[in-house]
Amino acid sequence: MSVTYPLRHPETRSEAVMRRRGWWLVVANLLLPGSAQVLAGNRRFGRIGIVGTLVLWAVAILLGLLYLLNRAWLFEVFTQGWTLVILQGLMIAYCVLWVILTLDTLRLVRLVKVAQSARSGIAAFTIVMLVALVGGTGYGSVLVGSARGALGDVFGATASEPPVDGRYNIMLLGGDAGPDREGLRPDSMSVVSIDAKTGKAVNIGLPRNLDQIPFSKGSPMLKDYPDGYGTGGRCDVDVCMLNSIYTEVELYKPDYYPKAKAEGSEPGIEAMRDALEGATGLKIQYYVLIDMQGFSDLIDALGGVTIDVKEKLPIGGLPDASGKLQGVEGWIEPGVQHMDGKTAQWYARSRETTSDYDRMARQRQLEEAMLAQMNPANVLAKFQDIAKAGSQVVKTDVPQSMLGYFVDLALKTKKQPVVSLDLVPPLVPDPTNPDWDAIHGYVQRTLKTGSPTPTPAASG
Repeated sequence: MSVTYPLRHPETRSEAVMRRRGWWLVVANLLLPGSAQVLAGNRRFGRIGIVGTLVLWAVAILLGLLYLLNRAWLFEVFTQGWTLVILQGLMIAYCVLWVILTLDTLRLVRLVKVAQSARSGIAAFTIVMLVALVGGTGYGSVLVGSARGALGDVFGATASEPPVDGRYNIMLLGGDAGPDREGLRPDSMSVVSIDAKTGKAVNIGLPRNLDQIPFSKGSPMLKDYPDGYGTGGRCDVDVCMLNSIYTEVELYKPDYYPKAKAEGSEPGIEAMRDALEGATGLKIQYYVLIDMQGFSDLIDALGGVTIDVKEKLPIGGLPDASGKLQGVEGWIEPGVQHMDGKTAQWYARSRETTSDYDRMARQRQLEEAMLAQMNPANVLAKFQDIAKAGSQVVKTDVPQSMLGYFVDLALKTKKQPVVSLDLVPPLVPDPTNPDWDAIHGYVQRTLKTGSPTPTPAASG
């Protein structure tokens, strides 16, 4: 069979010729949209489809090369709102073009001239391919739109910050508002210090009951607490601990940080930044605040999280005057469990039968389990739910212009073990009277060697 003449000018009385011609055209349209028109229809229209398809392939190959050669730049470009708008528009335009080409291909096939035994097969094949490819392109366009909305909701247009001593230091706060407390109070606090080139990370955990917290140089809080927050039991809220600083500033001293909201932050967050800079001796460029009240939505969006529970923990409940736990809704039993969002939230929050230090360890375990489940397949399959939950749960001053860089850095971090440094006993024997010079030494040593204490060889 000739590849040209019978396709454009077929012998319509031959059912065998028309059958073979029909399959040629629909397969050609699938492999190279527009080719069916060039072979058997409007050549000018067909060339539009072919050029569009070849451009699409060329862009895909170029993006693949860029991923291998300059991944950070690629992520930077495709995490910008304008890029996503263009991408979404191109996807929709190509989808419409493909639909038109496919329907025109069916017209060129002349199904009424095809043998009845092959007619339904050609039609079904074309419709299935149409639904699959158009549906896939349409879903991809929806994902791009969801990503654009989520990125715009979470990340702002603040100025980017350079690394300090070759590192980015990010303050992580787990905010826990509730009916039993005035305002929000961070229940979990840490500083993640990341090597700006290698992605190797150190997670520095700070317990909420640290006292006498020094503020960084230049902090407006120094005029009230030159000797450290909570020194001598002095503060303007009921409990003088590290996590009370946020509440105190938000309620009574928001004017101490007049530029906070304009820079994508809050006065309480900026006060916490000054406190954690003073506590760790590190310059903190960015913060991330996770609202624990909405944390369960993110867990549910991921499809739950699997945790190896070491001890029995209550869900809800508070101790009465005698210390007996009342109002418990249920218990988290020991063993490997796949938790929904509510259960995981209580796993991270529960402390009535354990200590704050135990809770810090559980929160770290939960963070690691969540990161393990954030693989590309899982995130892509549940992207819309994750994007919706993320925009409700996360607040940050990381600028959108830096997001691509941090995505690339996070991929490097995920390939390496994260070093943990918890400023708790026995490393810090008395959290109510910490030796801050010693703590700064632990931090610097951990950043350099991966351990807060000198090795025997180094000490000798």
